[in-house]
Amino acid sequence: MTQQYQAGELSLLLARLQAVATDEAAVRDVAGLRRQTEAGPLSGLGSVVARALELTDTLCWDSLQRGDSAAFTSQAAMCLELCQFAVCAGLLDEGYSS
Repeated sequence: MTQQYQAGELSLLLARLQAVATDEAAVRDVAGLRRQTEAGPLSGLGSVVARALELTDTLCWDSLQRGDSAAFTSQAAMCLELCQFAVCAGLLDEGYSS
């Protein structure tokens, strides 16, 4: 898979993550990660994925604390998709732990 393909796929996944973010700060953070993905160096995709996974983890915990199971389910699914993509694309090791 080419790095340009990886960047495009990551941007799409981040757009989906942005849609399940539950507060404006998280939406802005994800938008910033999308900009980095689309305009930044391709060599930085691994760090973007790592930051996106950290952000998704935070979103999941926030949703759990609020008792919002629907948001948690959507965010956890996005976390899984991001992680699987990153491992398959070689952006993260399979044993990654945030």
